[in-house]
Amino acid sequence: MDAAQEARRLSELYDEVLGESRAPATPRPLVAESWQRSLAASVDPELDAPPVVVSADLLETLRENHPLRAVLPVLRETLTTIADEASHIMIITDAQGLILWREGAADVRRQADRIALSEGAVWAEDAIGTNGMGTALAADQPVQIHSAEHLVRRIHAWTCAAAPVHDPDTGKLIGAVDVSGPLRTVHPAMMALVTAAAQLAEGQLRVRMAAADEQLRARNMRHLTALGDAPGALLTPTGRVLAVQPLAWLPDRLDISGGAERIELGDGREAVVEQLDEGYLLRIPGAARRHRRSLRLKLLGSGQPIAIVGGREIALTLRRAEVLALLLLHPSGLTAEQLMLQLYGDEGNPTTVRAEMHRLRNLLGAGILDTKPYRILADVSGDVTDVQVAVRRGELRKALDLYAGPLLGRSDAPALRAERDELDATLRRAVLDSGDSDLIWRFAQTATGAEDMEVFEALERALPSTDHRRPAVTARLDRLAR
Repeated sequence: MDAAQEARRLSELYDEVLGESRAPATPRPLVAESWQRSLAASVDPELDAPPVVVSADLLETLRENHPLRAVLPVLRETLTTIADEASHIMIITDAQGLILWREGAADVRRQADRIALSEGAVWAEDAIGTNGMGTALAADQPVQIHSAEHLVRRIHAWTCAAAPVHDPDTGKLIGAVDVSGPLRTVHPAMMALVTAAAQLAEGQLRVRMAAADEQLRARNMRHLTALGDAPGALLTPTGRVLAVQPLAWLPDRLDISGGAERIELGDGREAVVEQLDEGYLLRIPGAARRHRRSLRLKLLGSGQPIAIVGGREIALTLRRAEVLALLLLHPSGLTAEQLMLQLYGDEGNPTTVRAEMHRLRNLLGAGILDTKPYRILADVSGDVTDVQVAVRRGELRKALDLYAGPLLGRSDAPALRAERDELDATLRRAVLDSGDSDLIWRFAQTATGAEDMEVFEALERALPSTDHRRPAVTARLDRLAR
């Protein structure tokens, strides 16, 4: 059935359901539920345009402060070109259905203006009934609304696909991405496209959140370490736990929305919350102070992974090294199920993880690992985190001194493959961007850089013609080219 035939079918269905005959016909469930919500909100199917349009000044303020502003370039690259070619427009809304940005083909924008499908208009379900972005927000799922599936008759000449976007920190809805166009331009791929764009936007926001977390840690860890052995935690402005000192248990997030200086932890303990310039410091007054053991992990390079506990070296099997690497990289801790997914993917078994953790606790001794969730209690450091910190600070010589090779190069654990690739790529990019021939040469001597043509091409450009290393660089480039 082509688009015109489908539109006629939906129009007949619309008249049957909303007309005076009230024939026993029903639209698909998602649309039927949306019509019910819209009618309950007193939306008139004969409405001309959205009743709410904000002023230009307020719109600019809302745009400036909206988190999706940061990922506009990604959404433009993903959607606008395709929307132009397919005679559609790209629309981005906030969580209330207010259209913040609209871009796309000029002729389609002019047609959209006639129904106030424009920046500053509110297209929530309770304002203009069933529509792509409003229904995506109300149902919290990707939707495609075609022709007479729109509740308001004047929009029947349009088709739209939209997907909600969530804040990776809180999980709350922050808006929707939508592609809309005249009825004749309907395309079956639009639903998949907006869904992918929303996921891409969330991914970019997650990357930005991780960078902000690292910045917050770097600037504020001194407040946590100043507590000595006393229990405490570093929290984000939204109450997410970023770093902890010896605590029997803390959830991933604490409710600090009320602005209280003291909060209950749910297990009988009371904590003091102190506001920092960025985030919060959480303290547990009166908790017993105790001596903490030390743990050093050597996980980089092709050699045997090593744990050093109180000066004693302990050789680690690959699986035990993988577990400790994940706990080092997730200081707030991981459940057995989370460890299972990061070690084995969907094919793992939490029972296997629990058994391995039991053996590892016996191997390392008391005071090193905690349960519920699994996390490292000791004062821990590792070569991998030392390299990460050195790169973030721009201390590339120190980073290369510490970088013995890829993180657990023999590991096939999904999460560690990702961590390994990210560390190698970050160090590589920082070294190449430095333009320093000595740093690039040192990176070229590592297992990661030794087979990298771009690294040796950069060396060839950076080294003076009289440098004694040029023949080796030329020979390696010839071999890599072959």
